[in-house]
Parts: sequence; structure tokens; C-alpha cells
Amino acid sequence: MSRAGTWAIGVAVTTSKPKASRSTSNAPATHGPTAATSGADAAKPAVILAGSGERLSFGELVQRSQRAAWLMRTLGLEPGDSVAICMENHPRYFELCWAAHDAGLYFTPISSRLKADEVAYIVADCNAKLLFVSAALHAIVADLPRGWGGACRGYVIDALAVELGSHPGFDRYEDAIAALPAVPIADRGQGVPMVYSSGTTGWPKGIKPALPGLPADQLAALPSKLLELYGFDANTVYLSPAPLYHAAPLKFCLAVQAAGGTVVVMEKFDAEHALQCIERHRVTHSQWVPTMFTRMLKLPDAVRERYDLSSHRIAIHSAAPCPVEIKQRMLAWWGPVIHEYYSGSESIGMCVIGPEEWLQHRGSVGRPARGIPHVVDESGVELPAGQVGVIYFETASVLRYHNDPEKTARAHNERGWATMGDVGYLDADGYLYLTDRRDFVIISGGVNIYPQEAEGVLTAHPKVADVAVFGVPNEDFGEEVKAVVVPADPVQGDAALERELIDYCRNRLSSIKCPKTIDFAADLPREPTGKLLKKALRQRYWPSKTN
Repeated sequence: MSRAGTWAIGVAVTTSKPKASRSTSNAPATHGPTAATSGADAAKPAVILAGSGERLSFGELVQRSQRAAWLMRTLGLEPGDSVAICMENHPRYFELCWAAHDAGLYFTPISSRLKADEVAYIVADCNAKLLFVSAALHAIVADLPRGWGGACRGYVIDALAVELGSHPGFDRYEDAIAALPAVPIADRGQGVPMVYSSGTTGWPKGIKPALPGLPADQLAALPSKLLELYGFDANTVYLSPAPLYHAAPLKFCLAVQAAGGTVVVMEKFDAEHALQCIERHRVTHSQWVPTMFTRMLKLPDAVRERYDLSSHRIAIHSAAPCPVEIKQRMLAWWGPVIHEYYSGSESIGMCVIGPEEWLQHRGSVGRPARGIPHVVDESGVELPAGQVGVIYFETASVLRYHNDPEKTARAHNERGWATMGDVGYLDADGYLYLTDRRDFVIISGGVNIYPQEAEGVLTAHPKVADVAVFGVPNEDFGEEVKAVVVPADPVQGDAALERELIDYCRNRLSSIKCPKTIDFAADLPREPTGKLLKKALRQRYWPSKTN
């Protein structure tokens, strides 16, 4: 698209101070902090916090990010160095990302849900020179182990609310940038996020891409593809209901800002509040995970019909397979605005599918937009259409797990194709379908069972609030199918409901694919994005199993 010209903040302000960066006069005027803009453009919201209502204009974002970039340079950070950010969804999150981007650095978002020793591990593993933590997470700072970051230096944001005397190695961020200039640094580059896996078992692993080696104002491949696919531009109002420390929410938000659009960030997902946000802010684009769809669909009809969603043109979903029935119900409610993509933090490939295509290929995650998918068996032989195997991508992108050459090697086959560990098949038209994660396939009596099928069926039952299906030990068959269900009404979690749900599943699937037993729970372990932490749940039933 013609608007996909640069990978920089979409609008900027001019200042009376001379700009220290090289000229970018050939860049499109609608992009980049060095492009002159009107006062009206500078005042336009770049970020709106959905809960508090706090707004940050593009002018403020540009100036803050410029000061933060100067901080990184004055502290000696050079292109290729790393910084880490451990914050909740916070209005200053983006200035740190844009500052690191312009300084040519790797920036690692760290989950705000981690414990201090987990934070310390990631800071050390990514070799961060700086760690930025919000005051709301100062307890993590206080608990960091001695020597937590080596040569890393820490800054607390909103630090006036925190007594830093008990936090050695940390300074107040606002004090550090107060006297720094709000002009571009002289040697602007292009940094990238370096994200870590969730680490549900063992320590998480960093995914470290090569730096693009592009000028700061030139749009890199991934954000360029997002603008092309979804039409992000200066009129976009994008709702992000997920934590910014996850790869997709952060990268999509940065792409929207690069196009000059406004990002509405929910501090925490709530089903009805999300609908309120679409109406209040006239949201045009959004991104979800299937669990969010399920929770919105379970709202009372009167609540779902209360809000005006007419501004909503594109709703994107990803991160986990969406049960066919759930997606059909969402399309019936929202209309043909729901788009899906399949990718991962590894960024080795991407498949996309629009609403009309999906209705012709129900259950598919689409055809390739980046990379070429291949499906192979366990011996590495490529399989024909319709046969299930491990999904690999043939791509120019380099997948490298930081400090883990063995995992990097395991993710590649002898042809150099890379996998994210998913299982599925291609149909005759080249559409990709996911069946499950390779690690979660149940092998019962030599038969492969994909728990995603039973999960999709049970999710649609009106008495089910949440469900996970996985394999548990069976003396005769090796494994059998087990479900753990969160009932919509907690008092109904009894033998009668267990029988009802098993019969419901068997009426829709082969009995071998259905749970033999069901346990009931008050909740399931999930990330704030809705990602199910199935490994942690399954380990309760496999005391000696490590995956």
C-alpha cells in the first residue's frame, strides 16, 4: 500500500531546536518523527487507556520517545544492545519501545505476572543494559536477587510513589529524562522486539531476530505486511485488549502508530467493557483471541445488543485455534468483519483468511501471506493434501532461539524449513488447517487423537465456561482422553453434568476422541491473553512427565 512508507511514529511535532538526525526529507510526509505536522496532528491521540481514560498525543509520544532515546545513548548503549521493559499496560510503554527502536536496540517485553527470579533470568539472558519497571510492579524490584542484572541499570517509572532507597541499582526514570533534549538522536537506526516464550515448563527462551539494517523511517517487512493486509492508516482506531508484553499486541500497536492511527489499550480484558470501548471510541480495528470471543458470546443477549458496533470494520483473531461454532456465532453477531491469521512469536511464516473465504473453508487459518507452509510426517517426508503432520515453513526469515542452539536445531529440518511445533494439514486449495500442538497429541492404543476437536465441541456447550482436553495415563492404551471443565454454574459440577457433557461430545465426534472422564475446576491456568497453559495443567496428572 502507498501509505506503508516508513516504520516510525506516524506523526510528529517540530521544535525550535535543531534536529540531530540525518535528513529524511524524501520520506512520505505522513510518517515519521522528522516529518513536519500541523498542530492538530500533533494533538491527535496516539494512545488512549480504556480504563483510566488517560490520553497521550502523538506530539507527547514523539517528544518522550526522543528523550528516552537520548537517555539510552548517554548511558552508552549502542546499536545491537538490549533493554528490557517490565510493566503493566501503561501509557509510557510505547515511548520506551519507540526510543529503543530509534536507537537500534533490541527491546524485550517481560510479563508483568512473573516473579522476581524469573524477571532476573530474562534480564540476564537477553543481556539487557537497562531495565524499565513501573511503580505498580515495585514489589518485583524489591525482590530481585542480589546481582540480579550484572551491569544492567534499572529505572522505575512513576517512581514518586516508591521509596527507591530499598531498591539498589534503580533510579527515577522521570528525573533521568527531564533535562534531555526532545529532538532525534544523531544516529537513528531501527531496533526490533526480542520476545520470550511463555516458559510454562523450564526457563523461557528468547527469539532473537536479526536487526533489519534499515533506516529508522523505512517500514520493515512485518509492519508493512500488516498495513497491507488490514489497511491501517491515519484514520484507524485500534482496540488492543491484551497485555502489551505479548508479541502480537505490541507489534500490531506499533504498526498502527507507524501509520498514524490511534491505539486504545485495555488495562485488563473484560467482555462488556470491550464492547463499550468499541462504541465509545468508534473503534475501526481490533485484535482478539478465541477465549475473548467465548466470553463475549456468553454475555446476556440484552448486554450484547446494547452497544453500537457499527464503526467496527476489521476484527482480527489469532493465538489459538477458534472452534468453528464459536466463529460462526461471532460472524452472525458482528457480520463479515472477522479476519484470522496464523503465525507466532518466531515470525517464520504467516497464513491469513478473510470472513468470506472462511465460510468456504470453515476451520481453516488461511493461505500463506509470508513463507511457504509444508506438512511432513515424523520421518520428514512431505505429506499430500489432507494428511495430518507437523507444519513447517520454508522462509527467508531466520529462526534463532537465543542461547539455545539445541532448540534452534530441533526447530529446523534438513531442508532448512522451520516449525513452531503445530500439527495440521493443507487442503487441495492450499488452505492450512490446525489440528493441535505436537506436544499435546494424545496417543491412545497407537491412534493419534487431537484434543482441540473435543475442546471445540465442549466450548460451545451452554453449561461450560472453560475447558481443557489432554491425555492422562491409561494402563492398557498408554493414554486416554481427559477433560477439565469450568462449569458456567459452579454448583452444577457433578456426575450428572459429567455424563451430559460426555454424551454431548459423543453425539458430535467419534467416541475415541471424547473424554472418558471429566474433572471440574473453579478456573483454568491461562495467560491474560487467554492462552491456555495446558502443560502446567497436564502435569498434575503426569507427576513424572516433563512436557
